[in-house]
Amino acid sequence: MTINPTPHVPNPPPSSAAAGGSRSSRLAAILITLSTVLVGLMAGLFFAFDVSVMPGLAAGDDRTYVTAMRAFNKAIDGNPLFGSVFLLALVVAAASAVVEYRAGRRTTALWVGAAAVAYLVVLVITFAVNIPLNNELADAGAVEQMKDFSIVERFKSTWVSTNILRTLLCTVALTALARATLLYGRATR
Repeated sequence: MTINPTPHVPNPPPSSAAAGGSRSSRLAAILITLSTVLVGLMAGLFFAFDVSVMPGLAAGDDRTYVTAMRAFNKAIDGNPLFGSVFLLALVVAAASAVVEYRAGRRTTALWVGAAAVAYLVVLVITFAVNIPLNNELADAGAVEQMKDFSIVERFKSTWVSTNILRTLLCTVALTALARATLLYGRATR
């Protein structure tokens, strides 16, 4: 009985599809990293308001509160860097989830998707609660002539509470992105 050995067939050179996979992997790494940084910046901003800005303002008088909040809102509203970070945090996280899903890294995509959903809730809260209160404060007239400062009480209760919620949601999103980064690293070694 004669046994014919299986001939050795060398591995084919990398195809263009493999090179595209490498580009996709680099894109995924960039997107996960960028979304983590963007969400981290927003979490830090909200946290700073929770632990320093709002308690500091609450310790002062109502006129100072209104004047300072108007100045903060004007600085933030007119800042294109803030606007970019604020909106791109969601866009980049969602894009990252799609890239991870298409690359077959479903668990990583799930964590990034969870981060995107948590951050989407932050945006909904901001547009539904915080911005309308900011606008109401801006439209309340000259601070020197204000007699009714009930808006300050709404800030101290509603605005502050929803900002704490935004901080918590951003922290959840950041934690999910950290987990996704870990999973991505394991999957691409």
